[in-house]
Amino acid sequence: MLDLSKDQFLTMEQIREQAPSVFTKKGSHETSDKYTHIPTDRIIEDMKLLGWGVVDAKEVKARKNSTKGFQKHLLVFRNDEVVINGDDGDTVFPQILLTNSHDGKNSFTFTAGLFRMVCENGLVVSTTEFENMKIRHMGYDFETLQGTIKEMVERLPLTVESMNKLRQTEMEEKQILEFARKALDVRFGENKTNTQHIKVDLKEFVTPTRKEDYGNDLWSVFNVVQEKIIEGDFEYTFGSKVRKARRIKNFKQDLELNAKLYDLALEYAG
Repeated sequence: MLDLSKDQFLTMEQIREQAPSVFTKKGSHETSDKYTHIPTDRIIEDMKLLGWGVVDAKEVKARKNSTKGFQKHLLVFRNDEVVINGDDGDTVFPQILLTNSHDGKNSFTFTAGLFRMVCENGLVVSTTEFENMKIRHMGYDFETLQGTIKEMVERLPLTVESMNKLRQTEMEEKQILEFARKALDVRFGENKTNTQHIKVDLKEFVTPTRKEDYGNDLWSVFNVVQEKIIEGDFEYTFGSKVRKARRIKNFKQDLELNAKLYDLALEYAG
């Protein structure tokens, strides 16, 4: 699972412990002649010059020895000077999530994320609302990175606007339960919660675990549902057996689920 709750920047040694592939010095033998290898640790140094430090690092498990060191990895960046203070005291830190690999199959991809202080909850902004930005492994330089990050920061008002849409949208109980069911479809697969295979007590599912999240506004409902989906903080019946949902640990699945849930919430925004 993504850990967007950390507030201290990681050292290079800590990053190396969590995601050694960040420091790989050459590309995989599968890369083409046009591929220019850029170690991800160079991006860390360049981001630091722009005021962004790493608060989390992860890599996928290499399935074969030949892919070890070249696999996809993730870095979460935060800038302490970039913060959104809500009128209701709900403080949110925008974050930049960088994914990369050294096998020639991925560009540097920058995704907008949000860290919500009230519940230490990490959200990933949908690509519909805030399109991912990419830098190819060809001709990279600091000016390219600087321009990319500058553009992302300039588009932060779009994030604030979408958050405000969610806050200003009041939902009736029927809509809340429908939203929850669709969110569970995102987690388990479309329409599975409509069948006999998977059943969830929707009223219990949408019940907040903390007082700050009580409310019928879409922002509150979304945060309750998103946290339970990602954390696996709910039970469901599969056939005749009651099971505890598992926590999402794979960062690629986490990113995908987060973005889809944000897209779903925007469908209900007024």
